Amino acid sequence: MTARGHDAAALVLRATLGPMLVAHGWNKVAGPGGLAGTTGWFEALGLRPARVHARLAAATEIAAGVGITAGAAGPLPAAAAVGLMTVAARTDHRGKGFFVFKGGWEYAGVVGGAAVALAALGHGRYSLDALLRRRHAGPGPALLAAALGTAGAAALLAACYRPHPAADTATATATAEPDTTDH
Repeated sequence: MTARGHDAAALVLRATLGPMLVAHGWNKVAGPGGLAGTTGWFEALGLRPARVHARLAAATEIAAGVGITAGAAGPLPAAAAVGLMTVAARTDHRGKGFFVFKGGWEYAGVVGGAAVALAALGHGRYSLDALLRRRHAGPGPALLAAALGTAGAAALLAACYRPHPAADTATATATAEPDTTDH
């Protein structure tokens, strides 16, 4: 790939992924249920204290989206996206199969994968990092984004994920039942 093609690919990926993360974060704050609805949702998922996690998730999603859109801070916004999607896959999408329209982890997997791919590509010439002469690209930043995001999610889940026993039973039952629908 030429440098011009590489820079264009990074820009398109940033312009797609970043604003989508901002919109999802903003929806947690100002969507139909607002922060109260997000807090209730996080409580039902088992994230304790839900009030803190609702705000933290919204702020992290917005900040990661802004960082990715602007092409700033090397692989750190990608790591934040990986962390967010790892927590989402574990808490909200676990045991529901692959397809997002059935509650599965498809969306979380694609967003996390795209964030790692962006860390590998780097933000390109049309970015704040390039303007500041900071260039981070390749397997090192990609591995850093994946490792930091996954480790952060694992730490958060270990410290704060306390699902209700009924939710664990429902997840275990859903996991044990084979998906026989035609996709």
